[in-house]
Order: sequence, then structure tokens, then C-alpha cells
Amino acid sequence: MAEEEFKGPILIDVSATGDAGYARQFLEKIDHPVMVCHGPGDGVVCPILTGQGCDMVDSAHGIVFEFDLDKPLHREILAAYQENVPEDVPIRVVVKPGQEKRYPELLRGVSVWAHEPSIGELDGFAAEVEAADETR
Repeated sequence: MAEEEFKGPILIDVSATGDAGYARQFLEKIDHPVMVCHGPGDGVVCPILTGQGCDMVDSAHGIVFEFDLDKPLHREILAAYQENVPEDVPIRVVVKPGQEKRYPELLRGVSVWAHEPSIGELDGFAAEVEAADETR
């Protein structure tokens, strides 16, 4: 009997009003566990910003970050991810068109989608997560 292949969990981090449905459905369809974070709630600071860490971030083998980078708090959260997430964990940042040109320094070292990712792009990201898992 063949051993079942382990696929590491992928974190989709979206704003409280964001919709991770499309990406979540596809990634789960190809057998990746998916965690969705909509933030800690009103009046609560994201634990990654307070230095407390975050169980979802710590256990993620890949991260899709979809926030409005025109908001300072969202830029701060992305910077904290880049500082705290190991380099071998792939990060994709979904931005609004034009934000990739306004925030090139912040986006250095991550791959950027300036549109809703296609199934092919999500599949490629999942393959990158799996390849990173193979080297760990």
C-alpha cells in the first residue's frame, strides 16, 4: 500500500471582509489543509505585531496574504510576516493593481499577484509549497 503524501497547511490571510473562498476551495480540492485568518477581531492587535507569535503563521507551510497595502496596519503586518516567517516558507501577496509599484521595497522577496490568482497560479503555488516541504 502506498504511503499517503503529506501536504503542509497553507494559511490564507485576508481582511475581515475578504473572501478566501475561491482559493480555499481549490487548495483543499488538491488536498492541502487550509487555515483562514480574518484577523484577531475588533480592538485586538494581531499577535504577530506584538511579538507573541501566531500559531497559524508558525504552522503554515505556505502563506497567501491578501490585504490592502495602502493601509499602514496591513503594511506593518506584511513586514512582520517577512521578518518572522522562515525563508523556506513561500509567501504570495495579492495586491490591488498598482500597489506592486507603490511598495516595491515592502514586496521584495515575495511573489506578487496584482489580480485574483488563477487556478494555474494557485496550483503552481501549491507545488512550490510541496517542493519546499521536500527540502525540509
